[in-house]
Amino acid sequence: MAAKKKTADGTAGSPWTLKTPPGTSEFIAFRDETAEPPALVVRVGKTELRYHLRCLDDAVAMLKKHGDWLPLGGADEQKPAADGTFEAWGRSPKNPVKGWYGLKKGLRGRFGVYVPPVLEALGLVELEHQPKNNRLRAK
Repeated sequence: MAAKKKTADGTAGSPWTLKTPPGTSEFIAFRDETAEPPALVVRVGKTELRYHLRCLDDAVAMLKKHGDWLPLGGADEQKPAADGTFEAWGRSPKNPVKGWYGLKKGLRGRFGVYVPPVLEALGLVELEHQPKNNRLRAK
C-alpha cells in the first residue's frame, strides 16, 4: 500500500510521500494551485514532473464511467502507451484536456506511474501493488 505522511496535506510545504505501484521507488507529490495552469507536481529525486491538476478529478470521472479495472501502462513520453491503459488515456486527444496531461515537454509521460498513487492516497481509487501489470479502479 502507498505510504502517506500522516501530517502531509499535499502542499509544497507538506507534500505526500508515496511509492510507485510496485513499491520500488519513492517520490513526493503536491498540488501547486498558483501555477498556470494549476499543477500536480511530482518529484522523483531531482527530476520534477508536472501534470494538469485537473487530472485528479478527470481521472476519477473517467474511471467511474469505465466501471472496471484499468491497466496502468506507465511509459515515458518518448515511448508509445499501450492501448486501453490509464497512460494512453492521459495522452489521448479524447480526454478532457484533448491531449497530454503532462505539462513539461520531454517529461509528460509516466502518468500511469505517478498519478495513481496520488489518487489512492486521496482515497479515490483502488490500486494494485504487484511487481508488474498493475491496475486501478474508482472506489
